[in-house]
Amino acid sequence: MELRHLRYFVAVADEGSLTVAAEKRLHTAQPSLSRQMRGLEEEIGVRLMTRSVRGVELTAAGRAFLDHARLALAQAEAAVEAARRAAEPLKPAFALGFLTGMEIDWLPKAMRILHDQLPHMKLTIASQYSPDLAAELARGRLDAAFMRAEPNVENLAYRRVVAEPLVVVLPSNHRLASRKAVDLRSLVGETFITTSKTAPTLRSLIAAYLERSGLDIKPTHEVDHLAHAVSMVASTGGVMLLPDYARNFLPRSVTSRPLRGKAPTIDLVVGYNKANRSPILELFLSRLDEIAAEPTRES
Repeated sequence: MELRHLRYFVAVADEGSLTVAAEKRLHTAQPSLSRQMRGLEEEIGVRLMTRSVRGVELTAAGRAFLDHARLALAQAEAAVEAARRAAEPLKPAFALGFLTGMEIDWLPKAMRILHDQLPHMKLTIASQYSPDLAAELARGRLDAAFMRAEPNVENLAYRRVVAEPLVVVLPSNHRLASRKAVDLRSLVGETFITTSKTAPTLRSLIAAYLERSGLDIKPTHEVDHLAHAVSMVASTGGVMLLPDYARNFLPRSVTSRPLRGKAPTIDLVVGYNKANRSPILELFLSRLDEIAAEPTRES
């Protein structure tokens, strides 16, 4: 078994189709990919997937194998990255990630912690969705990231920075915009927008909150990121729930209001790989409480 077999299997599992995985992900011929998958199953000795006209479905053995295949690929990439960093010991590197939109508040604070180290290291900054940040931490491509705590990602640890309340985001000319706070019951009958699977932690939090409320509020649109959310709210006249930091990025046509009563909160955390022994990371984590205590910029 080689790493390429694991990559092929993960691609097929993600796409649910041998043809799509071959053409879009692996850029190979479908018959060749089918042979590779049959060979993998023969080597393991169990059926990993079932094939039909509708596509590919994993068996129970396939689902178990998938989790370990992902971990093995992540560890292999982390090993490569560690070797590359070790080859340049004179200029240590530190890679810091941010959930897109968080840089405006947290990058200046992070830079103050790292200020004394900056002349002696190579600092890189990345801005991505939270699941992508988790994947980059697992692969060793990032040292730390301001993100959401992503479930089911091996070897990551998290330190909470702040708990953000959810707020109602709506058009500035909406009938509810004149209120100081919005009761969730007021959103019944409104066009409701929620986040897509690109933000699974936030999506699950909102879904659970709506379910507990017992109100008939069902999403009619999904958005992938903050810019998409603002655009959809402005164009449809709809409403949605977002973490409080979103206030910093709203144009005049869109505004936000706090939820009446106890609003649900979502944690902003700093994630890192437990296996990372970087002294810069150790310094950064030791001073996280300082930046968590600093006031956040008001919009």
